[in-house]
Amino acid sequence: MSAVVNRRTEKRSRMDALTIIVNGRPVKAYTGETVHAVLLAAGITAFRKSKSGEPRGMFCGMGVCYECLVTIDGIAHQRACMRLVEPGMAVVTDDGDL
Repeated sequence: MSAVVNRRTEKRSRMDALTIIVNGRPVKAYTGETVHAVLLAAGITAFRKSKSGEPRGMFCGMGVCYECLVTIDGIAHQRACMRLVEPGMAVVTDDGDL
C-alpha cells in the first residue's frame, strides 16, 4: 500500500479527530465518519477482491450491494459503508495490501 493521503475537503468543520488502523497503518478519521468514508479519504478505493481476483470497492454506499466488505476488529465481511469509526478500530481490506 502506498503512503496514506488525505482526500477530504479541508474547509468543512469536523467532529473530534481519532486514529484507526488500516492494514496495519494509522489513518486519521473523525467521529461520525463511516469506515468507507475514511478509506476513500485515505485514497483506498479497493476494499476486497472478487472471486476472479478483480479489485472491488464502493458501489452503492448505502449497504445494499456488499461491495465494500472489510474485516473490522477481527470480524470478517463487515460493510464499510454502514460502520462508524471508533478510536483504535482495526480495519483490514481483503488481503491487506490493496
